[in-house]
Amino acid sequence: MVQRYPSGGIPVEPQRPPAPQSVLNAVKLMYVGAAVSTASLIASLADIGAIKPALRSEFPHYTAAQINSAFKGFLIVALISAGIGIGLWIWMARANGQGKNWARITSTVLFAIETLSVLEALRGPKTVVDLVFPVLTWVVGLGAIWFLWRPESSAFFKTQEVR
Repeated sequence: MVQRYPSGGIPVEPQRPPAPQSVLNAVKLMYVGAAVSTASLIASLADIGAIKPALRSEFPHYTAAQINSAFKGFLIVALISAGIGIGLWIWMARANGQGKNWARITSTVLFAIETLSVLEALRGPKTVVDLVFPVLTWVVGLGAIWFLWRPESSAFFKTQEVR
């Protein structure tokens, strides 16, 4: 007879099967995606001196106060969006590593959105950074999605749904 409860009366949780290598590879790539996003933010901040002149040339009728305001707004949006992007990479890596099927689906949707972003970046990059980081992020995302939808990954996510 199998004892369902340990001596303390607490139900025993069944052991989670280990994630297959394909899921582990996807998770690693997602952490690489977070690192690439962080590097992109750092590269953008390193080139911060070019933002005000670009704003002046794009909006020549703006006053100095308006340029400063636009600059601050740009920085706030850049930092928040980069933080969200980095956070999403890490969140999806952890959730997918735990076998959460919703995270696999969410990761796929986020990859589709990133694909649209890369297509927009290809329309007219202004600098190498404007092109390299979006394409690199997309390639990392493609690899992660490919690993997440491998047959062995699908089997892992299905066993997690049963619980």
